[in-house]
Amino acid sequence: MKKRAICLACVLSFSFIMNAQATPRKRLDPGTRTCRVFDYQSGWWGEGKKIFLQRCKTCHTRDNDVGATFLHSESKTPAAWNRVFFKKYPKCYKDGQWGDLNLEDQLLLNDYLYRYGDGTYNPNDEAD
Repeated sequence: MKKRAICLACVLSFSFIMNAQATPRKRLDPGTRTCRVFDYQSGWWGEGKKIFLQRCKTCHTRDNDVGATFLHSESKTPAAWNRVFFKKYPKCYKDGQWGDLNLEDQLLLNDYLYRYGDGTYNPNDEAD
């Protein structure tokens, strides 16, 4: 009986650990001081990804000729992506290349990069 209880406890704790990994469902945006809940059914990641491909990947590709570092969503952790958008320290921001990105587009872009940042992939998550 004791072996069964221990085995059951191990199975339940493993299940809890597997479900508690990665895959953020929301993020606190330090810039707007709001909690942004990710609605997977609305396709929000598609808009953020489009902005990333159209705005960021035009320069941040491998072997680019403008000296920009190569970037993809897993280049930084979710917390690091939040810092990028909150502190606005990248050279491309200081050069004014974010100038025509409105706040909503910046939030969608940050949501996408946060959601798919380094360490967030969970193969057991239906939302991936």
